[in-house]
Amino acid sequence: MSLPEVGVGLPVVGLRGPDAVVEIATAADELGFAAVSVFERLLVPAAPDWVNHAGLPEQAAYDALETLTYVAARTQRVRLHTAVLVPLFQQPVVLARRVATIDQLSGGRMDLGLALGWLPEEFVATGVPSRGRVAAFEESIAVLRACWGPDPVEFSGEHYTVPMARIGPKPVAPLTLYGGGVTQPAIERAARIADGLTLAHRDWESTRAAVGWYHEAGGTGPINLRAGPMQPHPMLEGQVGFTPATIVDDLRRAADEGITRVDWDLSITGTPIPEQLAALESLAGRLYG
Repeated sequence: MSLPEVGVGLPVVGLRGPDAVVEIATAADELGFAAVSVFERLLVPAAPDWVNHAGLPEQAAYDALETLTYVAARTQRVRLHTAVLVPLFQQPVVLARRVATIDQLSGGRMDLGLALGWLPEEFVATGVPSRGRVAAFEESIAVLRACWGPDPVEFSGEHYTVPMARIGPKPVAPLTLYGGGVTQPAIERAARIADGLTLAHRDWESTRAAVGWYHEAGGTGPINLRAGPMQPHPMLEGQVGFTPATIVDDLRRAADEGITRVDWDLSITGTPIPEQLAALESLAGRLYG
């Protein structure tokens, strides 16, 4: 069995600076990796009683789409992937134009990972009501697809209305939308309304379960896994995976689990940039040398 494609997670936590983002992105591009990916994090709660159970980075993260625009101008061939973006944080017509603009400027390299989101404080800060959130999310996906389709565009739904209009730019080619999530309903929703699945690796048991839910719900698209050298889950104990020493074995296991691409993220645990570059060079030599 062949190994999955390999992408690279970018160090988009702001304290590392734009130079770190460019160094990793250009290295990924030049070494032959398939993609670079970024995550979206609007804020980290600071209430005295808030507990960071999910292990979120406490530093501010760069905006995902602005980061990919910056990276697109410095690279030539890698795919540009959001893992994941929450469309409910902005109006879908605006998001459609922003994503299509990056796709045009990059020569058609944009992939879009989308998810419902989960952090209550982010929903409050962006004015997203708690009721009807799932329906609004699904409707936002339909608006995106409508905006990227032929003109004139027109949409009428419960949450969004687009009067008949010409809306552009359009993507270079139909975009691949990857649905993201952790729970079974989110994975089944990705199988129903997206073109593929994007997951964050916590442990092999949960990854295997998510892939199974996706296939059982009729999902047949590509599956991306963002993974790096961290404990399987902040609330669990187990063997650390996706380290420079174990990465090839981990890629073999990912292939066995039906993963199409692994975005290797060495920034998850704060690996220094020189060490990341050395690890990427070593892996590229083993994969593509």
